[in-house]
Amino acid sequence: MEGFHFLQALFILTLASSLAYASDPSPLQDFCVAINDPNDAVFVNGKVCKDAKLATADDFFFSGLNIGKITSNSVGSSVTPVNVAQISGLNTLGISLARIDYAANGGLNPPHTHPRATEILVVLEGTLYVGFVTSNPDNRLIAEVLNKGDVFVFPVGLVHFQFNPGKSKAVAIAALSSQDPGVITIANAVFGSDPSINPDVLSKAFKLDKSMVKSLQSKF
Repeated sequence: MEGFHFLQALFILTLASSLAYASDPSPLQDFCVAINDPNDAVFVNGKVCKDAKLATADDFFFSGLNIGKITSNSVGSSVTPVNVAQISGLNTLGISLARIDYAANGGLNPPHTHPRATEILVVLEGTLYVGFVTSNPDNRLIAEVLNKGDVFVFPVGLVHFQFNPGKSKAVAIAALSSQDPGVITIANAVFGSDPSINPDVLSKAFKLDKSMVKSLQSKF
């Protein structure tokens, strides 16, 4: 019986630990405004932070998320991030935002992952076909067509995408569970790495002719 209680306690601790590391570490103070000059800083949570007494409203403010970005690029989309790089007061708070603009008739936020964050997306305008793929071995596609006001969640680390099949532009706002969620665009990482991945590797992995691999690498 004693062994059973030990295993039960171990299970609970393991579960609690996994939940604790599901997003950025919890802050140990009200805020920690990131600062580049260590001479004007104190260390809190292992980070260099501005003295809290010197914090101002500007450290917690961003303007311009109402302004759409140009989508006349190869994928037909543009992302406006609002993370710790734009709002220094987000440091240690474990949250950020992004606005995504999609061109009409095929605007795409290409398959990508956020290694440090779960994403929740709400459509403000237009229609989006969105989805994510579960991890190996299932690799199951979970997808949905979203309209204005609809919300969809992309679990942390999973490959996901958004595509505008409509005849008008689309706009969405995403919230992410990290001050700096990171992004890995699959095609860019695989075919546009620096230096390039050996074509033999990609040829075998993607079951493509080496000439096709080299052609894809040249596009990135």
